[in-house]
Amino acid sequence: MTDRSKTGDKKSLKWFLINRFLIIMAGIFVSEELLGMLYNNMLLPVISGMLSSLQIKIAAVGSPFVLILQMLLYLFASFLPRGLGDYVQIAINHKMQGSLTIAVDSPLLTGGWGILLRIVVITLFLLLLFATILPYLIGAFCYYRIVTKKVNEMIAAEKEQQLAYDRQRNLLLSDIAHDIKTPVTTLCSYSKALSEDMVHGKKRQEYLDAIYAKSMRMSELITLLFEYVKLDSSGFVLHREEGDLSEILRECVAVVYADFEDRGMVLELEIPETEAVYSVDRVQVARAIGNLLSNAARYGREGGRVLVKLENDTITVADDGMEIDEEFANHIFEPFSRADKARSTRGGSGLGLSIAAKIVEMHGGELKLDCHYGSGYTKAFQIVLVPDSGRNGE
Repeated sequence: MTDRSKTGDKKSLKWFLINRFLIIMAGIFVSEELLGMLYNNMLLPVISGMLSSLQIKIAAVGSPFVLILQMLLYLFASFLPRGLGDYVQIAINHKMQGSLTIAVDSPLLTGGWGILLRIVVITLFLLLLFATILPYLIGAFCYYRIVTKKVNEMIAAEKEQQLAYDRQRNLLLSDIAHDIKTPVTTLCSYSKALSEDMVHGKKRQEYLDAIYAKSMRMSELITLLFEYVKLDSSGFVLHREEGDLSEILRECVAVVYADFEDRGMVLELEIPETEAVYSVDRVQVARAIGNLLSNAARYGREGGRVLVKLENDTITVADDGMEIDEEFANHIFEPFSRADKARSTRGGSGLGLSIAAKIVEMHGGELKLDCHYGSGYTKAFQIVLVPDSGRNGE
């Protein structure tokens, strides 16, 4: 999983939790308002009427929560001796700014019946208190369930990504072993034949040329593998600086021009003369562009055309070579992804495009494959840059 995707997941989780929290708070607010209306318009008048018939006088203003709490404190104070109970009630009334006043002088609050009546009233007010805080309890429980479910989903997704990463790593190691084994086998057999003086004349030179070619092939593979691993390491950072992308593109074309010439391929350049200044890592961007050009030189049609174009924050490298089927196109930027025909005939490692895609992604852009580019081209690789992440002077 890339750092960019991890950052995106963190932002997604943050906004998900904020969104659900606001929804729950809105639900709590609406529930509290509805309970407040029910309490003030229905329950409080009924309770006041009942208590007034028992000569318990109530005058109340304020929120239901404060009123219920103060009423409970008053009722508990009524269990105290009369003088002490009056003092506590006065203190409660003073501390709570006179939001509730209760005068208790009912004869029914004496003896055993009085205790029973107190218990009934306290139970009633406890139920009202529970109803008042019930939206908060429900909201907290719902938020707990939402967060738990989301976290479990993320853990399961992370495990699946780890399994996919392990599978990809194992496949990568298998492909590395395959790609190294082939030239090593050739090197061993040819060098043995030469050391035992089994070949002579022109054949001997052919063996030496083959040994050199296979050695260079292994060197290229190891270099690409090193670059891929380096880009994927946590300590790697880009060294950005302002640079002219048009100039970088021309330099990259000049480096591989001989490869196109050897295959008789015609280069069509559409690179603006004006500066296209971006904040980029020149070395890494040149490596990504170079990999695309090398890919075109290797897989393009011999004697065919190759288009190199820079326009509207997009670098395009198109050729008229072998078409790419849709299934393979979906995995073409994965390491060691190659069509069977390409593996057997051209000797590509499959790492070049993967390295290019990773470099472009680290710059905040995207590497895309267009299999229907048109104008006689069968495919086009396009580096799409993000202007606000690297463009200067726009």
